[in-house]
Amino acid sequence: MATHIARWDLDKTYLRTEFDSFRDLVKTALERPDQKRTNPGASTLLREMVRAGIRVHILSGSPEQMRKNLEDKLRLDGITWDSFTLKPNLKNLLRLRFRAMRDQLGYKLPALLRARAAVTGDDSGEVWHETLFGDDAEADAYVYSLYADLLAGRVDEEVITEVLKRGRIYEDVVEETLDAIRSIEHGEIVERILIHLEGQTPPDDFHAYGPRVVPFYNYLQAAFVLQEDGRLGADGVLRVAVELVTEHRFDGDSLARSYYDLARRGHLKGTGIAAVSAALDGWFALGHVPAAEELRVLTTSLPAMAESARAAGHAASADATLATDKVRPPILPDYVKLVEAHNPRGRAGRAQRSEKRR
Repeated sequence: MATHIARWDLDKTYLRTEFDSFRDLVKTALERPDQKRTNPGASTLLREMVRAGIRVHILSGSPEQMRKNLEDKLRLDGITWDSFTLKPNLKNLLRLRFRAMRDQLGYKLPALLRARAAVTGDDSGEVWHETLFGDDAEADAYVYSLYADLLAGRVDEEVITEVLKRGRIYEDVVEETLDAIRSIEHGEIVERILIHLEGQTPPDDFHAYGPRVVPFYNYLQAAFVLQEDGRLGADGVLRVAVELVTEHRFDGDSLARSYYDLARRGHLKGTGIAAVSAALDGWFALGHVPAAEELRVLTTSLPAMAESARAAGHAASADATLATDKVRPPILPDYVKLVEAHNPRGRAGRAQRSEKRR
């Protein structure tokens, strides 16, 4: 597979973290690495991505003081990574930058741009593309989409300056961000933005960002998307499914419904189904297969699931895909308008969004 980069958030994306209250924050900070819980299927998917040759870069809003605990947790899970960036909250506190302690736009956007500027291609000169993983708890869909469109050259300095101004970003961070934008090579770099629906946000809330953003409920869904993108093998999909069955009580029907949900929403086209079935047949030919019955239910259900989704009129359209099966760039979101709601705070923010939907 071609060289590829995956950029992962941790809290509520990889880890099942609670931080809606001060008590949650204290509990999270005091947890031992072996007490931290991983979202079902996330560790298996991440290991499979590394196995596929994808380079993993972690960018988390957790404070720098938690580095050892977080790195130890990842090692316990068998995860390897290329870089690990955490938020300098102590530095922000000492500088009395209280807004920066909660803000994601002013932290993640320049960090992503700096990381991209440090990327060098392989000897073939091939461009390294990226897949981004985040969640719906704060600003990931907004920041990642803005980053993708900045890389593609669709957002100019006038727009980004206004976005950062309305986002109440500190002036030196604005200059740092603009300098980073000027230092990168532009292109269609970001293939997918995968948003874990930890907070159960309705998927329709992400339509403003176009089909490149894929909201998902479980990591088998993320694996299906990566497989169709050519970034993950069918064996990797099956291993994620095995974890969900053996450790999290999924059955074959729930595995298949995970596929149907994504296909119905237009994020899958059915091109990976045959490879998954063939991979399972290969497993059976080698002998014992864990979760065999549930996996067989999954693979035998997938063709009908894909057809049913197409019949419902929600399968991937020509407008959402390229001939290369990669996602088309979305219609450019109104980032200036969206910035004011990009990072809702805690329960109050979620309550306001819920009220708006009513």
